[in-house]
Amino acid sequence: MDFPWLTAIGAVPLVGAVAVALLPKAFAPRARHVALGVSLLTFALTLVTAFKFDVSSASAFQFTELEPWIRQFGVSYALGVNGIGLLMVVLSTVLVPVCVLAAWNEVSADRAKLFFGLVLVLETMMVGVFVARDLFLFYVFFEAMLIPVYFLIGTFGGAQRRYAAVKFLIYSLVGGLVMLVAVIGLYANGPGGEHGFLISNLTGLTFSSVTLERLLFVGFFFAFAVKAPIWPVHTWLPDAAAEAPIGVAVLLVGVLDKVGTFGMLTLCLPMFPHASRWAAPVVLALAVVSVLYGALLAIGQTDLKRLIAYTSISHFGFIVLGIFAMTSSGQAGSTLYMFNHGFSTAALLLVAGMLIVRRGGSQQIGDYGGLQRSTPLLAGGFLLAGLSSLALPGMSSFVSEFLVLAGTFTRYPVAAVLGTLGIVLAALYILLTYQKMFTGPAKEYAAGWHDMSAREIWVIAPLIAVIIAVGFYPKPLLDAINPAISRTMQQVGVTDPAPSVAGVQSVDGGTK
Repeated sequence: MDFPWLTAIGAVPLVGAVAVALLPKAFAPRARHVALGVSLLTFALTLVTAFKFDVSSASAFQFTELEPWIRQFGVSYALGVNGIGLLMVVLSTVLVPVCVLAAWNEVSADRAKLFFGLVLVLETMMVGVFVARDLFLFYVFFEAMLIPVYFLIGTFGGAQRRYAAVKFLIYSLVGGLVMLVAVIGLYANGPGGEHGFLISNLTGLTFSSVTLERLLFVGFFFAFAVKAPIWPVHTWLPDAAAEAPIGVAVLLVGVLDKVGTFGMLTLCLPMFPHASRWAAPVVLALAVVSVLYGALLAIGQTDLKRLIAYTSISHFGFIVLGIFAMTSSGQAGSTLYMFNHGFSTAALLLVAGMLIVRRGGSQQIGDYGGLQRSTPLLAGGFLLAGLSSLALPGMSSFVSEFLVLAGTFTRYPVAAVLGTLGIVLAALYILLTYQKMFTGPAKEYAAGWHDMSAREIWVIAPLIAVIIAVGFYPKPLLDAINPAISRTMQQVGVTDPAPSVAGVQSVDGGTK
């Protein structure tokens, strides 16, 4: 039997969480060391799995595991990843040790066990949702990840932490309950049997009516739209991101939100191809509104963390735009965008967290100014992360944003043109924020500030390295993504629009 790589990647953080919980009180401060070691081991296992991944067969699911779980209901313990899922697992397992390092001195010793234990439990849930190939199992992970996030925000967040945690939970639960109805409806129309909830067995079904397929699609899409989030079900994100500890905000915006767009691409489209094509114009309109609305609200923010949250709403609009443009370059760009956004937003949030700690907890942009001279490394880190966020050429986000817009333009040119305005607005909210916080005369407090410590450099440096490396050489990632996208396009029953050149004569004398 082959080694169960995906089970190991998911189980190691859970075992680590148990180990953290069992630490004697005298060793409670060591919880951060255990969490860092466990998260690095998880990343090492992911790295080995990534190197063993066969790119030539990237359209098929690899490292598959299949065992009966609840036979009476046809539920299986089924795991597997293609190129899309693998990228999301890599993103998750990279950001967790980074967030552990970022929270190293931010959590008091007496609460370290709870905080780092919950972070490790959350890592298991994040990995699980990206590798589950049984719909019931996917739903379990989809809902279970709410629990550690709720307690991390509600226990360790800011002044309005309880409000933000409850709002996050209510939005997510409502979306999840709507999805549960759709899951049951889909299973009732499936083949049933011992493996009745396998996603492969629920893909390509013939529904009894067009209306039924559309209703089931809406059930899944609504849950994923809340999780993503896109307008108008986005309002929980600014509150949650603003009140969450920085490490938790990074995982929330950098990874958890990707579950929504991941579900749209890997579940909604293949399982409901006709309904997906039917809904595409409306979804594209919502995506364009998200791009522009998120960017405009980001420009007007005075709270740094809320600003970054609104930029993410704009970016998720781009991701959804590429998914429902129904072109291979658009969907490949969206998948790459999910990966790249995780790193650029994580870097932006982490630098913001370092600044907030130095300023006594203030998140107000107006409380900063003139930091470029006294803290050049912090200023440089913020600028590089911001330039990636606005998709500057040479940064990773540029490649993905270009693919999304180019792929959208070939089928929906108006949506692509409107979406392009988001790039202009992104330059405004990033550069204006940098100007306010880092240029101009230094404020009194800035003179005695210290720049990045060695630990903080280790937190930011890997993220900046990935941003630049992928910006210049995205080919390995696209090689893993493209076969999976081609398979999705086949399942949906769409092909890329053929290029048309006016006046070119065909062999039979016609005009193409």
